[in-house]
Amino acid sequence: MSFGQGGPQWGSGGSGGSQGPDWAALAEASEARARRRRWLMIGGGALATVAVGSAVAFAIVSANGNSTASNKPADQLPTTADIPSDTTPADPTFAETTPPPPLDPKDFISSAKKDKAPLSADTLFPGTRLTVGDRVYKKGATSSTKSCSSATQGALGGVLTGNDCTRLIRATYAKDGVAVTVGVAVFDTEAQATKAKTQYTKGTVTSLSGSGVPAFCRTTICRSTTNSYGRYAYFTTAGFTSGGRDVTTKDRAVFTTGDDLAEFTFRQITRRGEAQASAAAEAPQ
Repeated sequence: MSFGQGGPQWGSGGSGGSQGPDWAALAEASEARARRRRWLMIGGGALATVAVGSAVAFAIVSANGNSTASNKPADQLPTTADIPSDTTPADPTFAETTPPPPLDPKDFISSAKKDKAPLSADTLFPGTRLTVGDRVYKKGATSSTKSCSSATQGALGGVLTGNDCTRLIRATYAKDGVAVTVGVAVFDTEAQATKAKTQYTKGTVTSLSGSGVPAFCRTTICRSTTNSYGRYAYFTTAGFTSGGRDVTTKDRAVFTTGDDLAEFTFRQITRRGEAQASAAAEAPQ
């Protein structure tokens, strides 16, 4: 039966009819072409990946500098001895030193071997006046003797002599009818001065009149004090310059005058030690 005219006619193969297309061969060829396309695509991607990796590696090497040594194997790199050392100068170092301990001023006034500064009434009691707060004392007569007992009254002379006193220096100060004589007994050692102060129980330094100060404390009751520092023991005798008046515990002006002069004497002795310690520290070694 014919469905049209002039067109080819397809039918099952036979010895007498025309041969149809080889469908199996066509399918195999199509599959082969598809496989080739897939391999080309995979191969192209791999080459692109290799190219990108090479570019990145080159960029990394370039970023690390142009030094050829950095691209050499480890056995061709310079040894530690060939690498220049850091030439930056190190911070200077200094050896630790311990400053000598400060000199003790008392050492210089505790022994005649070290206490070599000039010593006299003028060095211990300089000037013509003494001001303590609002109180001004006029300096009277001064004296210095190597016969310590000759300037004392009562048992004090025996105490000074028994401890080998070498000198007794005195000075008198007065204010408003009250006067005080300070006596500084000098010994060779601190132990002797301390012993003299401890042994003293009664007796006084003889009051020193003159230079505008009348005689006082010769026949009346006066107030006495004693103390020591270093190789010096010092004593005060304070009372009224108007004759015949005894000192009582109510006479605060007498007590104040005696205390002021005792404090001043102590400070003069300590300054003597400080001056000698300072001079020794500044002297070239």
